[in-house]
Amino acid sequence: MKRISIVRSLFLVLALMLLAGCTGGSGSDQVVPLSAGNVNLIFVVSPDLAYHASGDINPSTANLTDQGLQRSLLMAGYLKQQVLGTENVTRICVLEPTTHLQTATNYPDMAAIAYIQQFALLNQITLNSTPGSPSYTCNSYPLNASYASVPLPSGVASPFASCPGCQGLDFNNTEGDNDSLAAGIINANVPGFYVFSAPWETISALMAGINSTGGYKLNLPATYIGPNFIYAISITPSGAASLITYNANLSPPSTYPVLPAPVQAAACNTLQTPFTITVTGGVNGVIPTNHNTNETVYMVRHAEAHPASGWDDGNYLGAGQWRALALASTLQNKISPDLVYSIDPAQVYPGSFVIQGDLNFSYVRPSLTVLPYAIANNLPYCLVYDIELFDPNSPQATVNKFFLNGTFSNHTILLAWEHDHFPPMVAALLQTYQYTGATPEAAQTWPSNDYDTIWTVTFDASGNVTVNNSLCEGIDSASLPATAPQF
Repeated sequence: MKRISIVRSLFLVLALMLLAGCTGGSGSDQVVPLSAGNVNLIFVVSPDLAYHASGDINPSTANLTDQGLQRSLLMAGYLKQQVLGTENVTRICVLEPTTHLQTATNYPDMAAIAYIQQFALLNQITLNSTPGSPSYTCNSYPLNASYASVPLPSGVASPFASCPGCQGLDFNNTEGDNDSLAAGIINANVPGFYVFSAPWETISALMAGINSTGGYKLNLPATYIGPNFIYAISITPSGAASLITYNANLSPPSTYPVLPAPVQAAACNTLQTPFTITVTGGVNGVIPTNHNTNETVYMVRHAEAHPASGWDDGNYLGAGQWRALALASTLQNKISPDLVYSIDPAQVYPGSFVIQGDLNFSYVRPSLTVLPYAIANNLPYCLVYDIELFDPNSPQATVNKFFLNGTFSNHTILLAWEHDHFPPMVAALLQTYQYTGATPEAAQTWPSNDYDTIWTVTFDASGNVTVNNSLCEGIDSASLPATAPQF
């Protein structure tokens, strides 16, 4: 009887330990949110080719799969509710994609920024649109993805403006950039929730550096243990630190996410006057010798981002997440690209180009708008990092890259860009063709409230070019909910 009693007691102790979530050296599987009075450094491990759960990463494109996207959407709610206790985030730093190139094709690592986007949209930020005007509080938050000043990754264009406040994470911690970023947060000693999203290689090194520099003697995880774990180093005002481990226990489906409600359809060209420009060699222009052939480029703007003119944080709004996730269905049977391109999200958008906004910020929204479409269609996702968007020569540089020299002949491309740059890009293309016709007024501007229209540039087998705005994504902006969809 005594042996049975001892066994029962041991079983009871073990059961209580499991209920308490004890995990030994790595901390505890917490269900208690972090204290808002501490400096909380929160580490979200994004999947890459080296460390991931089976089915979360496409081995060909190094991008998230449908399952990986589903996990990110579910993880966002867990992070917001269970880790932050519904508190607002203080800062989000993500991997600079071009610092981690994967596969033989050198695809940039977009998984880290995609992995945290839904969470960003569950938070809010308050900004003025114009000096002295009423402020707007919106469901959005900046994602810091920009490069430290030097050195830049190979081939990356020099930034038009610096942005120390929107520095992201360097995969290799070049010149200790990540360590300096974390040290600045810790030394400032401003309580809050500082979230970092990057692959295990970067996260584990960053946590180890913080532990060593601070002399905290935390028992950090030695190896990658799965996709559902979130780590937090919580530092009290007195400087004492503890490691907390959260396990979201997610089992995401392997299918593309279904929105809680369908988006409302919209007709095309309700905000733009229809136009078509055709340049035929020998008639109204001269075909350059280095022209592309059999190419189509669909040019789209980022998702909804501005509640008022001048309001800007570099990201799109909660409403924009409905559009981004819906594109996989709304663009079906409209376009069939074999490549997806966008401007590098690490590029800095100068605050001087908007009325006020969030000063300088990482320009992440074009890349995040088309990323779900690329995931749903298993398409290669590439970034334009060798062109500085705000360089006066960027329109011609973009034309040279996409429309001349044959690189993209026989390809169909979905290109996400900044909408004010489409008209000068088309103008530069027409100038290259020595176009002699009249350019319609509709092709010279893009309305600020138009997030739906698609401009299409097509080259035939002879290099003759046509530009029109007959297509659209078919989503009614006005009907989109202000908050991001919940999963």
